[in-house]
Amino acid sequence: MILAQPRYDVDSWMDWSWVGDNTDVIYSAAREHVILTVLAVGLGLLVSLPVALFAVERRWLLPPVLGVAGFLYTIPSLALLAFLVPITGVNRTTALIPLVSYTLLILIRNIVDGLDAVPDHVREAADGMGYTPRMRRWRVELPLALPAIISGVRIATVTTVGLVTVTAIIGLDSFGQLIIRGLGRTLGGFRTQIMVGVIGSVALAIVADLLLALFQRLVTPWTRRRAAP
Repeated sequence: MILAQPRYDVDSWMDWSWVGDNTDVIYSAAREHVILTVLAVGLGLLVSLPVALFAVERRWLLPPVLGVAGFLYTIPSLALLAFLVPITGVNRTTALIPLVSYTLLILIRNIVDGLDAVPDHVREAADGMGYTPRMRRWRVELPLALPAIISGVRIATVTTVGLVTVTAIIGLDSFGQLIIRGLGRTLGGFRTQIMVGVIGSVALAIVADLLLALFQRLVTPWTRRRAAP
């Protein structure tokens, strides 16, 4: 990571000469931010989907599952990172453990809500067509639950983009690292570096949400037909 040099304007909110000289640094931060976000949400979905399906089939499990996920969600990210560093070291795994755990409550709840929203007459029609419970789940209920599931993924993604910024505190590269470097005492604060980190994080969250919204629109065309007058 390249620190701001004295020749840059430390009082300016955006010194474009620094941006031009450090495109590789900005690209590296953006790449690592995206990788951590995609890995965290992807792993979160891989864990949440079977857990939610299992809990839906055994309703007595749902309250404790949501309780554990809710407890994980309440643990402060800085405290959890500080606890994990002596155990797992400074690497992506250390960052991914809390990042994945924070997606579980959002994803499990949205998957369950989506499945619960499937009308009873649709299930009865599937049963009448000879679907087994497993066939009905995968071919009828999960596709109909997609809008709620993708909405959960969108919320989890935007939340994770913000949380990845915090992982810079343990030295991992991301837009958060730019913010921390900009707040460094070497120059008494460098606004340009801070602004690039902040704008990069916000822009990434917006772009990710828009892409997921477009994906949701493409894979759930029936929701548009239902909304049409």
